[in-house]
This record gives sequence, structure tokens and C-alpha cells, in this order.
Amino acid sequence: MLLDWVTVILLIGIGLVLIIVELIFVPGVTIVGILGFILVAVGIWIGYAALGTETGHLILAASVIGSGLAFYYSFRSDAWTRFALKNTIKSRVNEEHPHLLEVGEEGKTVSALRPQGTAMFKERRHEVQTAGTFLPPNTPVRIIKIVANKIIVEEIT
Repeated sequence: MLLDWVTVILLIGIGLVLIIVELIFVPGVTIVGILGFILVAVGIWIGYAALGTETGHLILAASVIGSGLAFYYSFRSDAWTRFALKNTIKSRVNEEHPHLLEVGEEGKTVSALRPQGTAMFKERRHEVQTAGTFLPPNTPVRIIKIVANKIIVEEIT
């Protein structure tokens, strides 16, 4: 009889834990939630079969109340905040080394611009863009527009 109680409590407990893990951590309906539901159902069935109808009703009621409390506690309290990401990335690309280029400066392409690529200005490489034309490597270019970190160039003819 003690073994029946231990079996029922373990099956229902593990089943509820698996269902909560399914709801909180695993998106969608997966084998974790299905297995948890099956374990809870088998635990309740063993309670009815081995311990009697009256005790089975008590186990069913305790399971429903216990699962309700577990779900309420899982969603309403800060029980899962230690698992949540709290850090945010506030940096941006190319903020460490801002370019000091101006419109009209001349340089040379390092790679082919199709329409984006790399060009050399003031002995430094910069990501640049053309107005839509293809430029081969080692082509002299001039800056025609700078918008934020976007450098637009044209071929010097």
C-alpha cells in the first residue's frame, strides 16, 4: 500500500513538473507536455485502481488543486526571473572608430564595388557604396554624399 502511494505521488509530481516545463520553457506542444499529461493520468488511474474509488477522488481533487496552484505560482510570481535575460546590447557598429571623412575627398577602391565594397581613404579602409554602378578594384573614387555611416562614392573620370 505504501508503494502504491509513493508511485502515485511520484507519477503525478513528475508529470506536473513536465507540464510546467512545457508551458514555461518549451514552445508549442511537444513530447515533454504529452509525457507529463500521460504521467499525471497514469498516476490518477493507479490511485483509483490500487487505492479505491474514494481515495482516487481525493487524489484527483488534490491533483487538480495542486496543478492549479503550480500554474498560478509559475505565471504570477517571480519564480522564473532568474532564467530570463536581463542584459541588453546598447552598442552599435562602427561607433568606436568614427570616420573623419568629408564630401569631396578622393580615394581608391580596394575591392570591386557592386554597388558596395571597400575603398581606401586617408590610409584607412572604409565600407562604401556607389549610386548603383559597378566599379572594379583600384578605381579612383570621390565621396559625393555621407549619410550617418553610409559613404556614397562615384568614379573620378
